[in-house]
Amino acid sequence: MRAKDQSVMDTILKYVNEYYRKNLTPPTIKQISEATGIANTTTYRYVVDMKERGIFDYSRGILSAPETAKTKTSYISAPLVGSIQCGCPEQEEEMVEEYVSLPVSLFGKGDYYILRAKGDSMVDAGIEEGDLIVIERNCSACVGDIVVALDDSGENTLKRYGGYDSEEGCYLLQYENEAVYPGKVIKVPAFQVQGVACHVIKSLRKR
Repeated sequence: MRAKDQSVMDTILKYVNEYYRKNLTPPTIKQISEATGIANTTTYRYVVDMKERGIFDYSRGILSAPETAKTKTSYISAPLVGSIQCGCPEQEEEMVEEYVSLPVSLFGKGDYYILRAKGDSMVDAGIEEGDLIVIERNCSACVGDIVVALDDSGENTLKRYGGYDSEEGCYLLQYENEAVYPGKVIKVPAFQVQGVACHVIKSLRKR
């Protein structure tokens, strides 16, 4: 295979990144070619090569766009899908409010979505109302993880996974606010996790 010119690759990646951040969707081969002045067939060869090497994946919105050959900036697009109750469980809205570009250097290449926290049951875990919780789908939950799981009413709630109580034959979803909910847990017969919380995005300014 013919060696690829790094400057051509950087030009394509820079444009793809800028376009994606503005439009929340990747550009077509034709759009890349017209914007960069690189021939359509050449653009296609580079895009195919970079996709095969895992630099980006159009199907999942993972884009890697180094500004130069030495500096790489990668993003994952994560949908912000509404709110989840952290006091009394409430199913989150399934309407995407917007897409948020998360830098891979900070968040890793996971299958993420974002929920806005409501309520006060997780404050001891550093999660307050209005915080944005980055949730990873399709991953196993370990005891101690903060998870989005179905409660005993079949609705989603954000709680800490307390493991399985063999004496009572149930799984435990624990509150994290001892001052308001001392020792409170939700007991469910089956552990149905919808995702594991891995990051909290919050404002440090009080509004």
